[in-house]
Amino acid sequence: MTEKFHRWHSPNTNTDLEMLVFGDRGYPVIVFPTTKGRYYQNKDFGLIGSVKWFVDNGLVKIYCPDTIDDRSWYNKSIHPADRAKTYAGYDRMLVNELIPWAMHETGVGNVALAGCSFGGYHAANFAFKHPEKVRHLFTMGGAFDIKMFTDGYYDDNIFYNNPVDFLPGSNHHDLWQMNIVLGTSDYDICKGYNIQLSNILKQKNIKHWLDIRPFANHDWPIWREMFPHYLSTIK
Repeated sequence: MTEKFHRWHSPNTNTDLEMLVFGDRGYPVIVFPTTKGRYYQNKDFGLIGSVKWFVDNGLVKIYCPDTIDDRSWYNKSIHPADRAKTYAGYDRMLVNELIPWAMHETGVGNVALAGCSFGGYHAANFAFKHPEKVRHLFTMGGAFDIKMFTDGYYDDNIFYNNPVDFLPGSNHHDLWQMNIVLGTSDYDICKGYNIQLSNILKQKNIKHWLDIRPFANHDWPIWREMFPHYLSTIK
């Protein structure tokens, strides 16, 4: 499995970001790390290895970028308004830098997004905000309500980066074209968030799969089982 390291300065986040890219062709898949995880986390915990067959056969090309969790939602040293503004810069980075990069390299006009735990938040937030750019969404043990990080403060940046708030009022045509999988499990601490998001999608008649696995916890072993299954749904 080919692996390349990239480092660049992002004008949208005003930070240097790092990323691993696996494969040399195929459908572009952006995979976010869990809470405060780095670009190498999904490799180190075996998630990328679980889909080696898809990469080696040229079916997917996987991009694993850094996030800025420690500067945004998890940064208790700044006001919640500034946490949200900082994260809005990360969203702009995805729109203007990473997603166009992945589309250009692969020659595909849209992407798949995936992530485990808080990585599932990053994936779902972007997919539902920018559905014209995303054809597939795979979350594993995701949590989707960002208000737990805002200390009771609320503004437009929080609203538009909180899927359970903005999604009910969105009528973007491409939401109904997306292949959406919400993966969770019986003993997942985030199971309730997945059921909540599934109910919002049901109310909007948006087709999706709420995949609740039996006898599993919020942890990497079940996510490594889920991810290759979900990638197999890309057509």
